[in-house]
Amino acid sequence: MGRNNYFQFKQFRIHQERTAMKVNTDGVLIGAWTEINGARNVLDIGAGTGLISLMVAQRSNAIITGVEIEKNATEEAIQNVQNSPWKNRISIQHISFQDFAENAQTKFDVIVTNPPFFSNSIKNSNPHLSMARHNHLLPFGEIIDGAIQLLSESGKLSLILSWGSTSEFIEKARMVNLYLNRLTEVKPFPDKKPNRSLMEFSKQKKDLQKTQMSVFNESGKNYSEEFNLMVRDFYLKL
Repeated sequence: MGRNNYFQFKQFRIHQERTAMKVNTDGVLIGAWTEINGARNVLDIGAGTGLISLMVAQRSNAIITGVEIEKNATEEAIQNVQNSPWKNRISIQHISFQDFAENAQTKFDVIVTNPPFFSNSIKNSNPHLSMARHNHLLPFGEIIDGAIQLLSESGKLSLILSWGSTSEFIEKARMVNLYLNRLTEVKPFPDKKPNRSLMEFSKQKKDLQKTQMSVFNESGKNYSEEFNLMVRDFYLKL
């Protein structure tokens, strides 16, 4: 298989030949950052290759449901799950989040997503890549409405967004009593401004836990200590 067609982690492999969105830092960050202690049922919105579902499975004993609207991604995620040590705890469904939320009977302790976050921008000519990157099929409001419906009373919604989308999402969530409890501002390098936000919301209003981290160190040649610590159970070379 070609060099870009799979990504090998310590305990699982992600095949990504047909999926528009390949393994990237955003997905790894939210998969490692999400708080899952004691979670019994976890929902992964926009499962893609199955990366986040597999990371959560490695970190927990939870039952995980992944929903994915794109057919190629769904099929590849199912393959990746079946080849993993946790195939009995993960199920991947080819369905939109909106349709899933409308019919689901389960309440979830954790909902996690690396959602498309480009709005009103020029869409990619590849329809599969456009679907993965642009939120016209999964607007922020519909993520929030679905989360309110599907979260248990003490459940948490965790997601990663571009820095420019952060305030909009926080405000939309606040309007329906979904509150930001934890925020990590992610910078590419220590001397740069944040370009991503790792966020955790719940139905309970709590004191905000706010931190910062950078992905790379000052030299830009190596990952930062904090990033290494976060992903060391997953990346082969750490």
